[in-house]
Amino acid sequence: MPFFQPDTALQDMAEVILESAWQTFPSLQRDQIALTWLVYDPPVIVNTGGALSAQEFWQHPVRGFHYRGIERIYPASVVKLFYLLAIQEWLEGGMVEDSPELQRATRDMIVDSSNDATSLIVDVLSGTTSGPMLTAGPFTTWQHQRNIVNRYLQSLGWEELQAINVNQKTWCDGPYGRERAFLGELFENRNMLTTNAVARLLHAIVGGVAVSSARSQAMMALLQRSLPATAPIPGEENQVSGFLGEALPGKALLWSKAGWTSQVRHDCAYIEIPNRNPYLLTVFVEGPENASNRQILPFLSQAFASAH
Repeated sequence: MPFFQPDTALQDMAEVILESAWQTFPSLQRDQIALTWLVYDPPVIVNTGGALSAQEFWQHPVRGFHYRGIERIYPASVVKLFYLLAIQEWLEGGMVEDSPELQRATRDMIVDSSNDATSLIVDVLSGTTSGPMLTAGPFTTWQHQRNIVNRYLQSLGWEELQAINVNQKTWCDGPYGRERAFLGELFENRNMLTTNAVARLLHAIVGGVAVSSARSQAMMALLQRSLPATAPIPGEENQVSGFLGEALPGKALLWSKAGWTSQVRHDCAYIEIPNRNPYLLTVFVEGPENASNRQILPFLSQAFASAH
C-alpha cells in the first residue's frame, strides 16, 4: 500500500501544471521530470511536535499525486536526507557517540550541503574510509560495511525504499581509489532514489515519526530555510534561489533539501503558507540544459503553491 492516497483532483491540477511546464520550457522532456505531491487536509497530522505515535501516524494516509514517482534517478545531494536519518538512528541506538564534530558535520551536510561533511558522516555510519584500492578480501568486507545504510532502510519495510541505493559519498570532483572501484566501471552502483521514496522520508520527518519525535524535531531544525533568501554568490547555491523556495511568499515556512549537478536539479520541500493547506513537494529534473535552468523549479513551485 502506498503511504498516500492517489487523488483525482490533485491529479487534474498537477497534469495542467506539468503541461504548462512542458510548454514553457521546451528543453524539458516528459521523461526528464519526476515529482511527488502531498497535500495535508485538516486536521493536519504533520509538524505537530510529534503529537501522534508512529502507529497512529501511518494510519492517516494523505492525498497525493506522483508523476514518474517510482523511476530511479540519480539524486545528487538529496541523498543527504537519508544520511541525516541514519545518523539520527545510529545516535538514538547508541551505535555512535555524539560529539561537537559530529554535530558540526551533520549541520554542514544539510544546511550548507557540504560534500566534505557528508564524507565524514558516511564514514561514521559505515565504519569505512576512502583511500587507495584494496585487495579482494578487504574490499569485499569494506563494500559490505558501506551497504549498512541500505540494509537499515530496507529494515523499515517501506515499499518505496525497495528500489533505492544510498551507499555512495557525494563528490565535488569525483571518486578516486576504492571509491571509484565501488561505484562500478559503468557507475552502476551510484546512488539512486525515487521522488516517492524521498517524499515518504520527508513525510515521516515532518510527521515526527522518523527515529523518534525528538530526533525528527532535530532534523526539522536543520532542514528549515530562511525566506526570502538572499541572492547566492555567483557560482554558489543556497538551496532556495533557483529551487522550490524561491517562488514562495515571504510569510511561507520552508523545510527542504536540494540537490544539483551539471546533469540534475532536484528539490524536496515541506511548505506552509498562511490560509493554505500545508503540502509536500518533491521534484527531480534531469538533463544538462534543465539542470542549469534556474527557472524550472520556481515555476513549478509557484504553480503548486497556487493550485490547492
